[in-house]
Amino acid sequence: MEAVPARARAYVSCVAVAAVLCLLPLPAVRTPWWEVALLAALSAGWEQSAARRRFAGTFYPVLLAGAFLLPPPAAALVALPGALLSPVEQRPRGLRRVFRAAQLAVGVWAAARVHGATGGRDAVVASDFPYALVPAGAAVLVFCLVLSLLDGGILALAERIPVRRAWRGLFLRSLAPVVVHGLAGLMMAVLWRSPYGPVAALLVLLPMCVSWWVFAQYHRERAAHQATIRALVQAVDIKDEYTRGHSERVGQASMMIARELGMDDARIEVLRFAGILHDVGKLGVPTRLLRKDGPLTPQERRIIELHPEYGHEMVRGISFLGEARAAVLHHHERLDGSGYPYGLTGGQIPESARVVAVADAFDAMTSTRSYRRARPVCAALEELERCAGSQFDPRMVTALVRALSRHGWHPAVTADEPGVPRPRPAVPGRSGARR
Repeated sequence: MEAVPARARAYVSCVAVAAVLCLLPLPAVRTPWWEVALLAALSAGWEQSAARRRFAGTFYPVLLAGAFLLPPPAAALVALPGALLSPVEQRPRGLRRVFRAAQLAVGVWAAARVHGATGGRDAVVASDFPYALVPAGAAVLVFCLVLSLLDGGILALAERIPVRRAWRGLFLRSLAPVVVHGLAGLMMAVLWRSPYGPVAALLVLLPMCVSWWVFAQYHRERAAHQATIRALVQAVDIKDEYTRGHSERVGQASMMIARELGMDDARIEVLRFAGILHDVGKLGVPTRLLRKDGPLTPQERRIIELHPEYGHEMVRGISFLGEARAAVLHHHERLDGSGYPYGLTGGQIPESARVVAVADAFDAMTSTRSYRRARPVCAALEELERCAGSQFDPRMVTALVRALSRHGWHPAVTADEPGVPRPRPAVPGRSGARR
């Protein structure tokens, strides 16, 4: 969003105007302004604290408590200070702040309207459970829907993502955490209106802060995992310059196969790691062999064929990789037993390795190398289907064909990137060893 298109700026302006319209009735609103100030200060304080500790996301319980306690214009005002004052890493910072503030103001305003229209404020004052859950649930759903719609719009316009893809899954992914925050916000509102007052309501934030800290630790650990993998892949790309970008594309193709097979999200992520790291063992292969211009001798080929074992040794201690480690070791095995390093057959080959083997071969055929030009996607798929049952698992080949028919494939031509040498004439005996 650094070079923001004019239509995206216009979209942000429209959202900002909508937020201003939500705030216009403020002078006529009768509400205890100290409550608005306290909730706004809590929200802003959390945003600042979260930014300093690099926590992820916005702390919605305070905003939703405002929606349950205050008239809609006052509730919308609660969201503004935190969003406008919070640090923003990516540029343009001002535009991002304005959009986030306007988005939250509109979302909280809509939630407060729905909550008031369904009798939620009376239920909060009377601590009328379980009825109080109904208007609160409706408000949370509307809040989540508004945020998802506005997020999808900015993705489509600023990032030029197709409209259907921009909105796909946004609502469902955000619903569960927002519902949890909504329950905490409802507890805050009920205690706030109880004889115990705001002090008791603030106690609700303590367990939420602890859970948010745990959530942030998880994201930090995940970011560290990604950084570890990125460093390993960059090292491989530097060493074997002709396959630059190959690892990431194999990870993408592995994900496509895994999704087509109906695997769960956690396993899909592991298979993405497997695809990205499958060639990490090339760090143990002499560079002169990876870049050799002439045909490989049998002894040189045997040295290169050790790279799956080198790779497994490198990643075996990285626990979060799970079955990806087996894929690194066995992705050159073949169903007929003629592969390496152990000559496994059929079901002896781990499923993760069979997925990566197909993804690896597909990208090797459809990207330009030093010894040949890229094949068309259709030709590569025909070759995979021809070798299905002997070299590749037919299920994985079929899954890739189906996934590509739906989503397509647009591989980068790595040898044509700036600074990478142009392809040389084909050299016999090279293709199998270098993949």
